[in-house]
Amino acid sequence: MQYRNQTLSKYLNDLSAKLPAPGGGSAAALNAALAAALLGMVVNFTLGKPRYARFEKELKSILAKSDKLRKRFLALVDLDVTAFKSGSIKKSLNVPLELARLCVEASGLCPPLLAKGNPNLASDVGVAAVFLESAFRAARFNVEINLKALGDLKLTGRLSAELGRMQKSVFSVRKLTEAKVGKIIRR
Repeated sequence: MQYRNQTLSKYLNDLSAKLPAPGGGSAAALNAALAAALLGMVVNFTLGKPRYARFEKELKSILAKSDKLRKRFLALVDLDVTAFKSGSIKKSLNVPLELARLCVEASGLCPPLLAKGNPNLASDVGVAAVFLESAFRAARFNVEINLKALGDLKLTGRLSAELGRMQKSVFSVRKLTEAKVGKIIRR
């Protein structure tokens, strides 16, 4: 079954049921897809307004990136289920690892969007940054549990270092975004 073609109610019912999948990895991917959709919404509400015309090229680039990421995150909702059902630890490791990497990429869209997007939608950028950090952390849990099961110490060391660097990036973007959103709200 492909959840991306089902209702949200169906997905949530299956997530809460006594089923082996979908689980936390799939839910993390959905959370990231929601974040990317929010970023797209902010751009769509900003484009075409004279006040932001000088940023139009960059905003269109952010929109294209957020749309591409949203579609990939949505695909990962299903790929996580497929990987889990395959019983392959390697496949189960690759999906959350890709999710973590893409969360870093998506979070990089937040600061320029706060600077060049409609400030009335700053809180939506803030929500996206929080969702992306949450999705990243959830993906990291799933990478780490699969690395433990795999038992490859060299790979574990390499990926743990990469995840640590990525977490610093996602955390700092969320923290910076939160501070900027706070300033915009209190203006």
